[in-house]
Formats: sequence, structure tokens, C-alpha cells
Amino acid sequence: MQSKTKLYLTLFLPIQILVIKVISFFPELIENVYSNGVFVYTSKALRYVFGWIPFSFGDVLYAVLIVLLIRFLIRKVFTKKILWKEVLLDIGATLSIVYACFHLLWGMNYYRLPLHEIIDIEDQYTEQELISVTENLITHANRLHTKLEPNDSLSIAMPYTKDEIFQKTVPAYQQLQTLLPQLNVYNPKSIKTSLLSIPLTYMGFSGYLNPITNEAQVNGLILNYKAPTTSCHEEAHQIGFAKENEANFLAALTTINYDDDYFKYSGTTFALKFCINDLYLRNEEKAICLIEELRPGIRKNYREVNEFWESYENPLEPIFKSTYDSYLKVNNQPDGIETYSYVVALLVNYYKKHSI
Repeated sequence: MQSKTKLYLTLFLPIQILVIKVISFFPELIENVYSNGVFVYTSKALRYVFGWIPFSFGDVLYAVLIVLLIRFLIRKVFTKKILWKEVLLDIGATLSIVYACFHLLWGMNYYRLPLHEIIDIEDQYTEQELISVTENLITHANRLHTKLEPNDSLSIAMPYTKDEIFQKTVPAYQQLQTLLPQLNVYNPKSIKTSLLSIPLTYMGFSGYLNPITNEAQVNGLILNYKAPTTSCHEEAHQIGFAKENEANFLAALTTINYDDDYFKYSGTTFALKFCINDLYLRNEEKAICLIEELRPGIRKNYREVNEFWESYENPLEPIFKSTYDSYLKVNNQPDGIETYSYVVALLVNYYKKHSI
């Protein structure tokens, strides 16, 4: 009986893949029925169930799964006589269950309408429009830096702990919703410092969303200066924006518009980096000129972040990044990790309508 169940689950996997592929051609249907329907209730329920737990239940779940995987390999694969039929059915049934849970609980959001259509802005921009927004962000960043640190050579140190930052992200998202009422309400919160922060750092990741428990995980080792945008990025995933570029845009917008100068600084310099990187690919000379207009303390903040990640570089990091890049490309993000242009398109076209 158990073997038959595993067989049926294994056979159900290619059917699931085909169904998801067909449904992906109907983003409006996914937007209305799933992202703004089913997902709103399932995600909120998961945050109520797991959000109150002071540690990451999802991290514990991953640890248990790793132990079970090792046990499976020892008992059924690394043996003298491998029962291939049994092994393949176990793998197929497990993949089928994981695939179903992933898409039902969160993954279908990869196929919803593009964010620029949801908030009714364009997705194309000229170099001059990019320069204009970049200059405005530089002015805003310099003004905020001056307000927070009179000495232009010193970087900004975030005065909040990560838990305090997590608390502030809830009203930050509430303020954002007054600007973008199309967004789902972020309540209750379920954001935590990851128990796996050390391996996350060596893998090169600032945080992640557990799609099964809908818990947002933030790397506890990253600089607190980066924590507001990282937290808001993962929370954007929680409310249904699965694509990395869209989550980056929402993280920038949430922090820039929150009534806290440290959040504003974190968000402004975050958005600015995307714009400068994109401009550098188009017009290197102009990008370098604009970088020189930044206060030295802002450039120091950027260097501190780079130095942090450089201190954890290791031979395995490119493998993890390549794997994640492939995962993004499979899940309707053809540019993979390198998604600057669409983030910038959202920023430029949003700020064509609104002042910074």
C-alpha cells in the first residue's frame, strides 16, 4: 500500500509540472485568484501559526530534513545492495510533495502580473531619466547623511538592534500601503534572525523566505545598516512578491518612505546603488562623476558592506550563487541574480510620478 502511494505521488509530479506550466500563461488569473485570493489567507494563517515563535521554526525544519536526508543516504543509497526502485520512489514521492507545497503555499506568485502593471507605471526608461533619478537620490542621500552625521567622512551606524528594526518594518509597510494600496496588508509579522546565519553568510546571502512556513529570515551577521532593506525585502516576499527585483524595489520604497531617517538613509543608498550600477553599464564616465558627488561617509558605508562580504568569500560561494541563479531562471526570472535593469525601471518610472 505504501509503495503504491509513493508510485502515485511520483507519477503526479510531471502532471504538476505540466499544470503549473499551463497556468503560468495566465498571470491575470493567478493575480486575482491566487495572489490576491488564496495566498492572502494561507500566508496570514502561516504567519499567525509561526510568527509568535521566538526562533525560526523553518530553520529547525531544514535542519531536521538534512538529518533525514543523511539517514536516507546511509540506509538506502550507501549500501552494498541498492534497491533502486525503492530509492527512486522515495525520491519521486518526496519531490512531488515538496513541489506541491512550494507552489500552493507561495511559489505561484512567481507567475503573477509584473509589478509595473500592478502599480500602473511603465517598464522602460531612457538614460537621461536614469541620470535624473540618480542625481535626485544622491542629493537625498547627502542630505540624510548630513542630518545623521555632521562629519562627512564618517559612515552611518544604525542605532537599532535587528529586533528593533524588525518591529519598525510593520509600521513602515503600513505607511507604504497608503502610497500603494494594491499591496496586501503585512500583518501579523513573522520575521526573525536566522539560526543558520553563519552558513548563510558563507553562501553569500543576506536573508531568505521559507516558503513553507512563510517566515522571513534575516542573516544575523549582516551590518545593521543593511538590515532595514533586507528585512523589508523578505517581507515583500511574504506578501506575495516572489521575484527578487520586485522585492528589491518594494524594500527601497518601504524604507525611503518610512518616517525614520535611518530607514530612509538605508533605503536611499540601497536604491542609489542599483541606479549607479545600471548607469555604469550604460555610461561609465557619467557614473564615476556622480559617485564623486557622494559624501565620503556614504562611500564608506558601501565599502564596509563590500569588506564584510569579502571577509567571508570562499570557494563554495560561487557554487551556491550559481545554483540560486539557476533557481531564479527556472522560476520566471530570466535574468537570474543580475536583475538591475527591472529594479531600476521600477524606481525610475515610479519617481517620474512621485518626488523622492
